[in-house]
Amino acid sequence: MSATTTNHSPAGPTSAAVTTPMRRMTALARAELTLLGRNKGTVFAALFVPLVLPFTVRSASQEMDLAEAGLTTGTLVLPAAIGFSLLFAVYSALTGVFVVRREELVLKRLRTGELRDVEILSGSAMPAVLSGLVQSLLLTVGCTVLLDLSAPSAPHLAVLGLLLGLVMCAALAAVTASFTRTGESAQVTPLPFMFVSMFGSSLFVPLELLPDRLASVCELLPLTPVITLVRGGWTGDLPAYEVLGAVTTAVAWTALAVFAVRRWFRWEPRH
Repeated sequence: MSATTTNHSPAGPTSAAVTTPMRRMTALARAELTLLGRNKGTVFAALFVPLVLPFTVRSASQEMDLAEAGLTTGTLVLPAAIGFSLLFAVYSALTGVFVVRREELVLKRLRTGELRDVEILSGSAMPAVLSGLVQSLLLTVGCTVLLDLSAPSAPHLAVLGLLLGLVMCAALAAVTASFTRTGESAQVTPLPFMFVSMFGSSLFVPLELLPDRLASVCELLPLTPVITLVRGGWTGDLPAYEVLGAVTTAVAWTALAVFAVRRWFRWEPRH
């Protein structure tokens, strides 16, 4: 009698689905995008508020002596517009996402599956981060056309600042969510950081127009290095030591936020 042999694929049973971290995060991001689209309040705040606030900055700039700071209306409004996008489309929106998904036990259920913790957070953050990226690019085009801005003198600085801002704001959103109890309170807990950033990180008033001591303190705020790098991308007059200082500050805040998330992020509802 001849023995009957069964051929098996070297990769294992054909019925087993092969997944990778990127595929898992992409699948989670698609589901999160669908859920995010159903929350009209979040969508409005994330997509439309950052488009309106730059007009306020433009009006306020008419009362400033921007020439004294070596700036123009365009080099003030454009970085501010990107800053608003990071605050509303990424930081504030993601804080609410993390809190609501936690309170609905979504995060807890995801942890029982194949996804790792970093994949859950990254996949959940992906739609907001991509929204902030696309919005920032559209704002750049709009400001360039409407404010007659020339091409950036150091585009690599602007790109670096934007990428650092996206990652940092996502990490800070997870930190804020760690200390936020409910979805309703998630509309309030991001406000302190947002107000401090808007008025202290050169979104409305350039640091060059602030008193020296106050400006020195504001330079250490999380969003300030992002605005500094983006603005330096257009002005092209940012010395190497200031670039290094801005990058170091942004990376330090991001690292601190990651540490805080690993230490205090909650995966189950707060009681």
